[in-house]
Amino acid sequence: MPCTTLLVGKKASNDGSTMIARTDDGSFDVKKLVLIDPKKQPKNYKSVIAHLTIPLPEEPLRYTSCPNVDPAEGVWPATGINAANVGMSATETITTNPRVLGADPMVKYQKARRRGGKDIPGGIGEEDLVTLVLPYIRSAREGVLRLGKLLEQYGTYESNGIAFNDENEIWWMETIGGHHWIARRVADEECVVMPNQFGLDRFDFEDAFGAGKENLCSADLKTFIEENHLDTNNDGCFNPRNCFGSHSDSDHVYNTPRAWFMGRYLCPTKYRWEGDNADFTPQSDNIPWSFVPERKVTVEDVKYILSSYYQGTPYNPYAHAEDPRKGIYRTIGINRTGVMGICQIRSDVPDALKGVEWICFGSTSFDTVLPVYTNVAKLPKYLTDVTTDVSTENFYWGSRLIGALADPHYGTAIVHVERYQAAVASRARAILREYDGKYRRSGDSSLLEQANEALCAMAKEETINALGKVLMAASQGMKNGYNRGDN
Repeated sequence: MPCTTLLVGKKASNDGSTMIARTDDGSFDVKKLVLIDPKKQPKNYKSVIAHLTIPLPEEPLRYTSCPNVDPAEGVWPATGINAANVGMSATETITTNPRVLGADPMVKYQKARRRGGKDIPGGIGEEDLVTLVLPYIRSAREGVLRLGKLLEQYGTYESNGIAFNDENEIWWMETIGGHHWIARRVADEECVVMPNQFGLDRFDFEDAFGAGKENLCSADLKTFIEENHLDTNNDGCFNPRNCFGSHSDSDHVYNTPRAWFMGRYLCPTKYRWEGDNADFTPQSDNIPWSFVPERKVTVEDVKYILSSYYQGTPYNPYAHAEDPRKGIYRTIGINRTGVMGICQIRSDVPDALKGVEWICFGSTSFDTVLPVYTNVAKLPKYLTDVTTDVSTENFYWGSRLIGALADPHYGTAIVHVERYQAAVASRARAILREYDGKYRRSGDSSLLEQANEALCAMAKEETINALGKVLMAASQGMKNGYNRGDN
């Protein structure tokens, strides 16, 4: 599923928190944010796509989940934070190459070819991963290790990148073929930019097969590379992207431009991003996987980056100027996004306050992001009570409506969108600050549920207000507008 991921280490963020964020760019999937009680976690997990049954461990943790409202194709939880304050985002669809797939083919479901024959289950994939892993881990590192074992045992039918975070660490994991995987700890002072490509551009095998402090991988990865002649590096340094990834023409339209914009935002002066002597262009295959940002990164920065349509560049599809480069690259903010989630784990607050999940439904370019505390017993209906019927009574459909109306009337609607986004962000910050203080003074966990209700009430008020203004702008721009004086 095409997506964009941004990871922010604790020393790269403005408040010392770790953040993993991703746009879930499906096919206009209707999403909701729910809380999964341990009692409702299945004992045996059954996937829809792969027809695979997997027994699950005892004593799962409570966790948030952002599933599809329509379960026809499975759960697809997308993102979540568990009761141990561990976040997970799954998944970023990544690319690979024929050499990898020939050496370790994908594990795909095979229906019996004749009557009486047996179906062959497939492996695990994006549909399944959050449900299989997040309820059973107490650190980001544990997430990598649990998922690694599942991949080695069951295999996968697709190439994916998965992020985990706790208050101290972020780990990024990528699958290699059907059964292999590789993972790196994100440096505390760095941010990672990930479009839909294989991302890792450096790896330390000595650490992976030794202390494993910063690098982890499947046990036979080195042998797998050697036996199948997968190492295409020519400088003595091991670059996983060169070995396992792709460098196709379509990457230069669909993927590398997004990494270019993210890097340009994070390090605007350290590198040259434009011109004849640019260090990196939108079509560069060697844009770094990670950057030390030139200033501390905030939640608002993450939201802006993951809402981008190449503002300030010739590639902006909404620009007034006519330019042959206008709209030629796939934007980060895209029409079909179901949800964008930012899993923020804070370190300077009590345990109950550490997990904050920021949710944006619909096209991020025109919608706003709303935080909720995750260490609660229930979530507000404004986030959970979503159906496939369009309604202004929930955050998902209110957001989708604003985006669909604003896009074709960008020139007149964008001012209302920007004011909406700023209003929700500033009011949400004030509510979080208020209830952080109340909890510190009282230790009453029920306050967090009150805070979430206050956040959703505020978001509903601002969403209805913005929807009305964008609707008016769209109505005034209809092609059948006509006044008597026009004749």
